[in-house]
Amino acid sequence: MAGGVAATHGGGTRARKPHLTEPRWLRILLITTVLLFLAVFLVLPLAVVFREALSKGMGAYVNALRQPDAAAAMRLTLIAAGIAVPCNLLFGLCSGWAIAKFDFRGKQLLTTLIDLPFAVSPVIAGLVFVLLFGRQGWLGPWLDAHDIRIVFAVPGIVLATIFVSFPFVAREIIPLMEATGTEEEEAARVLGAGGLTTFFKVTLPNIKWGVMYGVILCTARAIGEFGAVSVVSGHIRGLTNTLPLHVEILYNEYNYQAAFAVASILTAIALVTLVLKVMAERRVHEQVVPPEFAAQVHDGH
Repeated sequence: MAGGVAATHGGGTRARKPHLTEPRWLRILLITTVLLFLAVFLVLPLAVVFREALSKGMGAYVNALRQPDAAAAMRLTLIAAGIAVPCNLLFGLCSGWAIAKFDFRGKQLLTTLIDLPFAVSPVIAGLVFVLLFGRQGWLGPWLDAHDIRIVFAVPGIVLATIFVSFPFVAREIIPLMEATGTEEEEAARVLGAGGLTTFFKVTLPNIKWGVMYGVILCTARAIGEFGAVSVVSGHIRGLTNTLPLHVEILYNEYNYQAAFAVASILTAIALVTLVLKVMAERRVHEQVVPPEFAAQVHDGH
């Protein structure tokens, strides 16, 4: 049987290391293919971004980032992410706690709906918000009468950002909560702890790295969102353009160096996010699979 096999020896069980039977040439071919793919589609584009951003020197690079429109786009991006991430964190904690710890009617439907942004195109999501809150939309006349602007304004950008990024925290928390079970929470309740006390003293410490992992992914998605935000923003320079939209405008105006300079900020954020993701992912894995157990399997004991 493939994988580790338990063998009885001296009254105990011992996990044997798996033995690969693939020929050496096949392993070399697979690894080479993966490395070439990563080099062409990941490393090379990243190198091009920074090369083009610095093509006219550091002075031009800094000047592109100090432009009022670039500063406004960066500020709006941080505002949208700063609102969307806490909202999605709250939603993720509530939905994860409900789905993993309780049984109720409609649980499977709720789990399916959480995955909806993964299945719906971001552009379609943006169009939905336009149909709801636009001037000719369902709620448009009422919003106009009360002088409330959502579409082509900051609130629409925030709503679109929340929609495309809300599954990430919940999707990281739910499996982790299900893996930890309910025994510790039940013990806390037997000892007299209330619901909130149980959550903050027992549940949250057990899922803290999963929460951080989800927040990292959610933040990256919120900062880099283009499709849904593009539909609801109206592309008003200095007011409703986020960093991805500002990059598109600069590129369409043939201002390539400035476009790549702003894009390098998004690239740097992506690289930092990748490092934090790996660190959090390792912590989550250690929480689900204790290090001592993993070491025993690795050593064959």
